[in-house]
Amino acid sequence: MSDPIFLSLWFPDFSGPEMLPHAFAVLQQFPFSPQRPGVTYFGLHPVSWSEPTLLERRFLGGIDPGQATLIAAEHVHDDYAYVFEAYWDLWSPDVSSGHWLLEPAPVRFIVQGEEFDEGTYQQTGHIQVDFGLDSYYLQPETELSDQTRAKIRENVAKLVEFSVNVEKNSGSSARLLWSESEESLARKLIARLQKVQ
Repeated sequence: MSDPIFLSLWFPDFSGPEMLPHAFAVLQQFPFSPQRPGVTYFGLHPVSWSEPTLLERRFLGGIDPGQATLIAAEHVHDDYAYVFEAYWDLWSPDVSSGHWLLEPAPVRFIVQGEEFDEGTYQQTGHIQVDFGLDSYYLQPETELSDQTRAKIRENVAKLVEFSVNVEKNSGSSARLLWSESEESLARKLIARLQKVQ
């Protein structure tokens, strides 16, 4: 069964003025899809996830991370959450042709003020990156071949490389790559990688 994969990041100072520079630093590390470049969506959530959004904007051609964080900077509050959506390219099998295609896959960046939703950042991170389902990276339903092994390695390497770059370049004090499954994400990755060695 597929589970979503998340990267949670915590920062030593995440008060109002510090939130968006950290978000910008994380977005700068992201390898945007050339097919769907830039930030494609921004949403502003007040107080908690149960409240309606105050602002939503879609950017069909995508905008750069600087522009996206400037829009958010007009609404800085410790009890707000900011959602940015973007795409990166992952390999996926095309069932009809039997070939692998490099296609845009969505990623969400959720930036949570420390007073948002009763301090939910303590569990999920000041910034939580939602990479989508682990099946993107593990391809559990795909029959293994040399080509499949190579594409799985590339997808997993992209996930790991982004996580490492964010840790080195964003000023975060802690990070956790995890999934909602009871089985640890690390174990799932290791088990799948051992099968493709």
